[in-house]
Amino acid sequence: MNGNTVNSESPSSASWHWGGVHHVGLTVADLERSIRFYRDVLGFALVRRRPQVDSEYVAQQTGFPGAVLNVASFRVTPDSALSLELVQYVNQTGPPVESGTNRAGASHLCVRVDDLRACHAELSAKGVRFKSEPVTITAGPNIGGLVVYFYDPDGYVLELFEPQDGER
Repeated sequence: MNGNTVNSESPSSASWHWGGVHHVGLTVADLERSIRFYRDVLGFALVRRRPQVDSEYVAQQTGFPGAVLNVASFRVTPDSALSLELVQYVNQTGPPVESGTNRAGASHLCVRVDDLRACHAELSAKGVRFKSEPVTITAGPNIGGLVVYFYDPDGYVLELFEPQDGER
């Protein structure tokens, strides 16, 4: 397979199939601070709060006995199928990770906007820290679009993307 070919064959002939992506989860140091950022600064819709999740399945799932989580779920737009889940470990906390985009294991969340320059100006005025000014995409499948990285309070990299005209 060369770099331009995608194998469209199913990876499995099992009796199960992949569904859509349910949510993206980020572990945060201070959930209240993160709620203020995602809800009040970015304008995401807070759709659910679970301030003390301490069921036995959580300990089994996470691998941390006795883990207690503080959880908030958001949607970028009220009708979005994908949710963003922010999790604060109340106990069993670990050190923060390095989130540089050049590090293996790093990730980022990309959100589409219809006017990246206006969004960038508004978020900058609210104190959001960006990696650069909006950048025009000059090659590849998104040529002509605009893109920029910014950071949440924990240093997670988020991306804003405005497709070229006609793809909004």
